[in-house]
Amino acid sequence: MTQQTEGEAPEKKGLNFVEQIVADDLKAGKNGGRLNTRFPPEPNGYLHIGHAKAICMDFGVAEKFGGTCNLRFDDTNPVKEDVEYVDSIREDIHWLGFDWGNREYYASDYFPKLYDLAVRLIKEGKAYVDDQSSEEIARQKGTPTEPGQESPYRNRSVEENLDLFERMNAGEFDEGSRVLRAKIDMASPNMHFRDPIMYRIIKTPHHRTGDKWKVYPMYDFAHGQSDYFEGVTHSICTLEFEVHRPLYEYFVKELADESYCPRQIEFNRLNLTYTVMSKRKLLQLVKEGLVAGWDDPRMPTISGMRRRGFTPKSIRNFVDKIGYTKYEALNSVGLLEHAVREDLNAVSTRGMAVINPVKVVITNYPEGAEEMVEMENNPENPAEGTHSMPFSREIYIERDDFMENPPKKFFRLAPEGEVRLKGAYIIKCTGVKKDDNGNIEEIYCTYDPETRSGLPGSMRKVKGTLHWVSAKHAVDATVNMYDRLFNVENPSAETERDFRELLNPDSLKVVKGVKVEPFLAENAKPGAHFQFQRIGYFTPDTDSKEGVLIFNRTIALKDSWEKEQKKA
Repeated sequence: MTQQTEGEAPEKKGLNFVEQIVADDLKAGKNGGRLNTRFPPEPNGYLHIGHAKAICMDFGVAEKFGGTCNLRFDDTNPVKEDVEYVDSIREDIHWLGFDWGNREYYASDYFPKLYDLAVRLIKEGKAYVDDQSSEEIARQKGTPTEPGQESPYRNRSVEENLDLFERMNAGEFDEGSRVLRAKIDMASPNMHFRDPIMYRIIKTPHHRTGDKWKVYPMYDFAHGQSDYFEGVTHSICTLEFEVHRPLYEYFVKELADESYCPRQIEFNRLNLTYTVMSKRKLLQLVKEGLVAGWDDPRMPTISGMRRRGFTPKSIRNFVDKIGYTKYEALNSVGLLEHAVREDLNAVSTRGMAVINPVKVVITNYPEGAEEMVEMENNPENPAEGTHSMPFSREIYIERDDFMENPPKKFFRLAPEGEVRLKGAYIIKCTGVKKDDNGNIEEIYCTYDPETRSGLPGSMRKVKGTLHWVSAKHAVDATVNMYDRLFNVENPSAETERDFRELLNPDSLKVVKGVKVEPFLAENAKPGAHFQFQRIGYFTPDTDSKEGVLIFNRTIALKDSWEKEQKKA
């Protein structure tokens, strides 16, 4: 991405509508030609793929136009917030490839200024303390076609309002007993202007300010003012905040003037098929033990995707492909999976692993003998070189790669049939050994010593090529086979059913007794990406340790989901 100097607009070609607005503002010299965006997460949960789209916009537009982007935690509700979430958010943003430098801020940094502004508005007759319950206030709001009713406390004196607000913050009153409301217009056609709540009483200690405050600002009051205090020029957010924009501007104009004023711009949020994005529902999944935590690889959280083996580049490429518009859309998760496959194909190291092993004995190979064969690490990048893999008399292949009575066009191993072992020899099946139940225990084969890869005989053609591992050298592993968490395309639209009833029962299958080549075991470091030949893309799990080798399937080599759904 080409960097621009501050205030310089890149060419208009290819700009999305948000970038075009920014380009036009810079060209017009607004805010002194300065550009400052912000990413403002609430530290009450882990970031998900929808936040990744916002991160790419907030940080990306700043990079593109030579501006800066702040990280600001909107920590205005201590009941739901935790330092754990703050740490995870920082990690996720850095992992995606963005940095905020020394511009890390908190809405709590501005609590004194926000409180002073509230006091000023009270003194100017623009705010009042309301003793009504939240239910009473809601009933008096009216409807979009009917005006609301004024609170009986709306015309309290300035002195009484100041006294009550001060006592609210001193902790004299119970939570829910009083709020501070803006005095705007109870008949406004915009429901958000009908005397919105500015402050409520919360007595839970704050993770940064402790017990200093007993009143906390509402989002609509704190957000725009925080933007102003930080020097944010463009407050970019998702479409659900479009109806809040007039109120955002109303409060901001209590501080701003024509020389500098933040501008709110909205874009469509990211919605994915077979996924829920609701933070409330994701929290339910975690708390009820339906997933193994926020970083469960089935979750749409950034930490879950990282643990599953998604790459930052694949997520950013996906966001670029779906783009930014003013219209809500449901994006196919297949587009995300395609972006993941595309990047993993380029960066993953190839290796051999047998998920459901059956032993093959090569009867004419010398007993006790073994040799090393060379395997390409990444055919997409020859510079990655090769690694050595042991071959011996007994090997493992996939049980599904053998059939006694195969159908036509079965190009794997069958009695009297030949296949090539990738990187090694052609073998021919001569017989099998079964247990008392008729299950195959061993397959017997002979090999053609002239057909080892790289020798003249290797040019002999057979239709099937199998992956394999040497039984003597194989390392045992456990593989978590992950799939989509929900089995309906749009879980959020299934309003007649509890979303938990829509969970895919096969979203995780734990497979033990997997056999992997030594090279995979030796290089199973955190963050490594492997392609298990003919199977899919895998990454070592964070629970993997010495003596306990665990891989997570990131994604299959091809998208078989749609075919399976049609069969079902």
